[in-house]
Amino acid sequence: MESKFKIKDNRTVGQRLKDFGASMLFWRSRKKGMITTMNVRWDDIRAVFFPRNFYEKYRYLGAIPYNDCGDLFEAMEPLIILMDYKAKPKWCPRWFLRFLQLFGSDNSVIRVRNFRLHNLLKRLTKGIFMYDYKTKWEWYDLRISVSGDKQIQELADDIEYSFYRRGERKELKEAILRLNPARVKNIWGTTENLREELNKLEEAQENGTLKKD
Repeated sequence: MESKFKIKDNRTVGQRLKDFGASMLFWRSRKKGMITTMNVRWDDIRAVFFPRNFYEKYRYLGAIPYNDCGDLFEAMEPLIILMDYKAKPKWCPRWFLRFLQLFGSDNSVIRVRNFRLHNLLKRLTKGIFMYDYKTKWEWYDLRISVSGDKQIQELADDIEYSFYRRGERKELKEAILRLNPARVKNIWGTTENLREELNKLEEAQENGTLKKD
């Protein structure tokens, strides 16, 4: 019995030959429907075999931080190292995983260039992948979208929580420092203590009774 979901190929013989020829030039851009793949450059191929930085080395894991410095990178680095440890088979070199990510998915988190290579990478890495990371309401309100086991998910949650708390404390201390530079040296305790102290300073400023220590 023929499936009713069978997809019919309506391309002409000429179009099929043209697509086949384009597939032989695997580094060239191709268009299929609304999807256009990228032109693979020599620098992309170089990054597969000779990565120059953290981003190029672990790019097969998805949307990892581009700059290997700053608070955001330092917060997320342990997660990426853990993902690499769990995703990379011991017998498989990283250059092969980077190769699959480039020619299977255009180094993209949403686009697929070649389904066989794309699916092979997912199978080898057990589906461990970072789809997105971003800050939402504040610079420290980090949101991480990652696929992995329980340990990876819990570490991502812990990073989000601790990054938020550290960022919030830093912002509160800077606000207190602007109102009273000497006062911040004497402040210790929780985020709630800092917020309470800031509220007192702001109230004193509004009443004209602010005294700088």
